[in-house]
Formats: sequence, C-alpha cells, structure tokens
Amino acid sequence: MTHIVSTENTLGGEPRIDGRRIGVLHIAARVIDKGEHPEDVAADYDLDLAAIHHALAYYYDHPDEMQEWREKKHQAAQRASERQLDPEKFRQHA
Repeated sequence: MTHIVSTENTLGGEPRIDGRRIGVLHIAARVIDKGEHPEDVAADYDLDLAAIHHALAYYYDHPDEMQEWREKKHQAAQRASERQLDPEKFRQHA
C-alpha cells in the first residue's frame, strides 16, 4: 500500500508519495487543476494507480494543509521571480 509521508529533508517537508520525490500537490495539480487522467499521471511516473488515488485522497482529507503548501509555493515563486534579472534594467545599464 502506498503511503503519504512528510520528511523535512525531502521537498522541504511537503507531503509526498513514500519513496518518491513526487508531492501530493504535484499530483493534484495535474489531475485536479489540469484535468489529466489519473492513469496517465501514474504511467508518467511509473506509479500504481492506487498511489495517485492515495495522493488525491490525502489532498482532499487535508484541505487546510494543502492550502498552506499552495501559499508557500506561490510565495517562493514570487520571491524567485523578484530576484530574477529584469532585462529592461540590464539594457539601461549596458
């Protein structure tokens, strides 16, 4: 049986499929947000279909935790975007 685990040293503690670096949010993004078929996602990652369903069950069973992780990822992406070099500023100084 597939388990969902969280370990600080893998994906920063984000819930993931045990033994893999595939987060619950990543599975949810593909199946729920993008509308991909669970069978296709399972095949892409060489996982049993049950692992995909366990990840989705965890996602639905822990809505507050999943929302917190979505916000953390969004904030991290914003920080990374802010740190990227602005091409317009680069051209002005060249």
